[in-house]
Amino acid sequence: GDSRPLNSIRPIVSRIKRGAIVEEQCALLDDEILPQLAAEGIRFLKRADWNVAQREWIRDFFFREVMPVITPIGLDPSHPFPRVLNKSLNFAVELEGRDAFGRSSGAAIVQAPRVLPRVIRLPRELGECEYAFVFLSSILHEFVHELFAGMKVLGCYQFRVTRNSDLFVDEEEVKNLRAKIQGELPQRHFGDAVRLEVANSCSEAMTQFLLGQFNLTETDLYRVAGPVNLVRLMQVPDWVLRNDLKFQPFTPGIPKALQKCHSVFDSIRGGDILLHHPYQSFNPVIELLEQSANDPQVGAIMMTVYRTGTDSVLMQSL
Repeated sequence: GDSRPLNSIRPIVSRIKRGAIVEEQCALLDDEILPQLAAEGIRFLKRADWNVAQREWIRDFFFREVMPVITPIGLDPSHPFPRVLNKSLNFAVELEGRDAFGRSSGAAIVQAPRVLPRVIRLPRELGECEYAFVFLSSILHEFVHELFAGMKVLGCYQFRVTRNSDLFVDEEEVKNLRAKIQGELPQRHFGDAVRLEVANSCSEAMTQFLLGQFNLTETDLYRVAGPVNLVRLMQVPDWVLRNDLKFQPFTPGIPKALQKCHSVFDSIRGGDILLHHPYQSFNPVIELLEQSANDPQVGAIMMTVYRTGTDSVLMQSL
């Protein structure tokens, strides 16, 4: 096939690894961000930091909220390697011994369902500070042995795989484009793997095993000293009621030509209007779509919607 895209990507990947961007991310989190948050009474507790009361509460949380929704998959001839969702949190577990059914399995995969929060807040009376959090990954590491009765856990390593999410649709050959896209969407979660992130403590044997399962090479491997998905931390500012630690809210403006208009159509008849997002409000676009949807003289609305939500006002108009 055409190797030009691959030839373009390789130098980029090499530059990322040579510049240690992933390592720099983790170092900034551990050495700067977390200590500064701790100084403000916002702590992320590692397992070694848990006191007796905290550990008991976390243990109860594991048995009450985590264990009922997790099904570990032992890797043996009767249980092949499971399908791993795109960018989902997973754990590769190295085992020794036999389970309750007498089966011997040297490894297992534990998939963390997306219904589980990746960051959990401890009750204030237990946290010893205003805000105390623990990572779901820390909880699973601490109590993963509870999932494998009678067996010894030799190692537990978090990993995440990124998959190709492109949709393969030939518009010229498809009669019903909408139906075809709907059929393709579920497969986006299981496209070809393009990147593997593993904990930097992951054993070499397990790392090579995972690379083999996803048909990847060392070039596609990223070792991470911390959570494999830092984006999950973006929810924390919503929980912390400390406006003094946050940026001042920004209110996007509206162009002067649209400030007092009743019809966006009337305004744009007078000339083009440039909107610069996100510095200017998206509301004029929504108003244009609403007015277009309700205008009997509008025969069709053609646009590309890249992302939307379940409660999107824009999609209601379309």
